[in-house]
Amino acid sequence: MSTYQEDIKALEGVIGGNEFWNEIRPEAAARMRQQNKFKTGLDIARYTADIMRADMAEFDKDKTKYTQSLGCWHDFVGQQKLISIKKHFGSTKRKYLYLSGWMVAALRSEFGPLPDQSMHEKTSVASLVNELYTFLRQADARELGGLFRELDAAREAGDEAKAKEIQDKVDNYETHIVPIIADIDAGFGNAEATYLMAKQMIEAGACCLQIENQVADEKQCGHQDGKVTVPHADFLAKIRAVRYAFIELGVDNGIIVARTDSLGAGLTKQIAVTNQPGDLGDHYNSFLDGDVIDGADDLANGDVIVKANGKLLRPKRLASGLFRFKPGTGEDRVVLDCITSLQNGADLLWIETEKPHVGQIASMVNRVREVVPDAKLVYNNSPSFNWTLSFRQQVFDDWAASGIEVSGYQRDKLMSEDYDDSELAIEADRRIQSFQADAAREAGIFHHLITLPTYHTAALSTDNLAKEYFGEAGMLGYVAGVQRKEIRQGIACVKHQNMAGSDMGDDHKEYFSGDAALKAGGADNTMNQFG
Repeated sequence: MSTYQEDIKALEGVIGGNEFWNEIRPEAAARMRQQNKFKTGLDIARYTADIMRADMAEFDKDKTKYTQSLGCWHDFVGQQKLISIKKHFGSTKRKYLYLSGWMVAALRSEFGPLPDQSMHEKTSVASLVNELYTFLRQADARELGGLFRELDAAREAGDEAKAKEIQDKVDNYETHIVPIIADIDAGFGNAEATYLMAKQMIEAGACCLQIENQVADEKQCGHQDGKVTVPHADFLAKIRAVRYAFIELGVDNGIIVARTDSLGAGLTKQIAVTNQPGDLGDHYNSFLDGDVIDGADDLANGDVIVKANGKLLRPKRLASGLFRFKPGTGEDRVVLDCITSLQNGADLLWIETEKPHVGQIASMVNRVREVVPDAKLVYNNSPSFNWTLSFRQQVFDDWAASGIEVSGYQRDKLMSEDYDDSELAIEADRRIQSFQADAAREAGIFHHLITLPTYHTAALSTDNLAKEYFGEAGMLGYVAGVQRKEIRQGIACVKHQNMAGSDMGDDHKEYFSGDAALKAGGADNTMNQFG
C-alpha cells in the first residue's frame, strides 16, 4: 500500500471516529498532508542536513559528484530556480540554494541598499530562509495539487492504467526542498550574538551556515580591499557557538562552513594571545609585519611590542589601530586557518580568492590535505571575477610558458571582441566550461556556488524589457521578449494565477464548501489561453 493510501486509511479511522466530522473527506485531508510534508523549519533543517551529509560522503568517493547552487535574494526567485531544475533535469539531487549576506544587504535591507559590511538587520537572513522555504513548500503543494487533479480526471474517465501511473508519481514525489547554505557573515558581534542569530537561521530551516574570519565591525566584501581578520581563538569561539546552536535545536548533523579571507586580508584587528612558543597565538603573531628592536630605547610613545622567536618585534600599526601582516604571507595564513578550523569543528572550507584559478586553489588545498586528508571546499564562482579576461590571460600565460606563439595577442586587451573567435578565446571558454569539474577533481571543491547571479539576471532582463517596451517595439517588446518565450520554453509561470496558488485555492474551496464552491478555474479563466 502506498503512503498516500496509508494516509487515507489512517484518516478514515480518525475522521470516522467523530460523528460530527461527516463532511470531512479522508482523501482530501490526506492530500493536504501530502502537500505539507514539512511542518516546521527544524523538520527541514534535519531533512536537508541528511541530504548534504550524504552528498559529502558521496563526493569523498567520487569527485565527479560535486554539488552546485545559485544565490537567490528573493523567495520567488529561489522557487522558480528549483522548478526550472526539476523541469530540465528531472531531479534536484546535488542542487542547493545559497543565501548571500551581500544580496541581503544590497536588496533586502530596511535601510535601503547597503555595502556588504555586516550592516543589514541581524534577522534579515533568517527571514529570507523562512520565505524561501515557504515558497518551496508552496511549489510542492502546487505540483502535487496538479497530480491530484490528474488522478481525479483519470478516475472519472475510468482509465485505471493512467490512474496508477499518476499514483506512482505521487508516491515517488521529489520535493523542491533542498539544502540552503546561509551566510552568517562574520557573526555580527560576539560569540553570543552569533549563537542567537544561528538559532534563528536553523529554526527557519537552514542546515548549513557559512561564517568568515573577518572582524565583524570591520567586515568587507570578500572581493574588496580593506579586509581585517581575527586571531583563531576569536573565530573558533564563533564556530563553537554555531555548533552549540545546531545541537541545542536537535540538528546534530548540521554543517558549518569556515571561510577564510586571509588571502586578501593584509590586516588584523589585534595581536593574538600566546602562552608559549609555537602555540596557535604565537603562530598567528609570527605573520605580523614589524621591526625587530633591541629594547625600550627603540620604542616611541604608545608602541606595542611582541616577543617572537626570542626577539622583540614592534608590529606596524596603522592610525586606525590595526596591525599589518607581512606581505606574501596570505597563502600560509589561509592554510593555517583551514587546518585550524577543520580541527576545531568546521565541516567544510571556503577560501576566498581574487581569481578563479584551479592551480592556485589546489596548491593551498593540497597543503591542507597533508594534515586533514578529506578536506573539502565550498567555492564562490563569483560574478566579481571577470571570467572572460581571467581565463584568456591564463591561457595566454600557459601558452607563452610552453612555447606556443602568442605574439598575435595583446595580453592586457584580451577582453576585446576582436579575439572572440580566436583559438585562445575558444580554449579559454573550454576551461571556463570545465572549471567546476576540474576544480572538484583537482582542488577538492565539493560545492560550487555563484553568489549573485540572480542579482545580475534581474538587472539584465529588466533592462531588456524596459528598452523594448518603452521603445519602438511597444507591447511587442513584452510579447516577443517575454511571454512568447515563456510559452515555448514551457515556463510554468506563464500561468501566473496557477503559480500563485489559484488552482490550490479551488481545491480547498471544494474541500471546504463542496458543491457550493465558487471556483476561479472555469471556462472564462484566461489561463486557459495558455494550454
